[in-house]
Amino acid sequence: MSQPFKFKQFSVSQNRCAMKIGTDGVLLGAWTSIEQQPQTILDIGSGTGVIALQLAQRSFAETIDAIEIDSNAFEQCTENFENSPWGDRLYCYHASIQEFTQEIVEENDFEGYDLIVSNPPFYTDDYKSENKERDIARFEDSLPFQHLLVCASNLLTEDGVFSVVLPKKEENSFITLAATVGLFPKRICNIRGTETSAVKRSLMEFTFQQKKIENESLVIEKERHDYTEEYIGLLKDFYLKM
Repeated sequence: MSQPFKFKQFSVSQNRCAMKIGTDGVLLGAWTSIEQQPQTILDIGSGTGVIALQLAQRSFAETIDAIEIDSNAFEQCTENFENSPWGDRLYCYHASIQEFTQEIVEENDFEGYDLIVSNPPFYTDDYKSENKERDIARFEDSLPFQHLLVCASNLLTEDGVFSVVLPKKEENSFITLAATVGLFPKRICNIRGTETSAVKRSLMEFTFQQKKIENESLVIEKERHDYTEEYIGLLKDFYLKM
């Protein structure tokens, strides 16, 4: 059995999850703004639960829900929540986002989430591996962006924020799709591995208000294992060696 991934304030077991902890999710959990002091947070496609755990550490949100469709990942996420210092605020649902949205929106007392985060499956290419669970976690056809955006727009409060990480090449088409459900980019951060490498990922926040976009950029490394001050500043509250 593999050892849990240890962060400064919590540990994450991931031996039963198809998608292991990666830079994308941890960056999203650290970068997403909580300046509006969200009281209710939802993590769509939570996997290990790492993003929800980061947001539990960073915020005073009373309710932090997660949704995970894969049964093994759901069980592991639930255990990671229970073993964390914030178990009383974290809860994982075993469902698809479509099922979850349909059920919760029909509840009379549902008021929406102040913050929704997602590190969605985003390999839209045709290539598939032999591992079905990993394919579900990685490939966009298991959660089409259109479904993700429709559900997020139905679950978000009027002043809420939807935060997502995607490949740079998906950025423009995702923004176009988001506009069809009334969501508009508020902040965009382009991520490069090094100063000279191409932009690989986009961190994006959306709201129902159309405003001037705050454009940011982040370089991860100066050279191999020599991290930039900006990257360290963002993740020092989480990674043990920062």
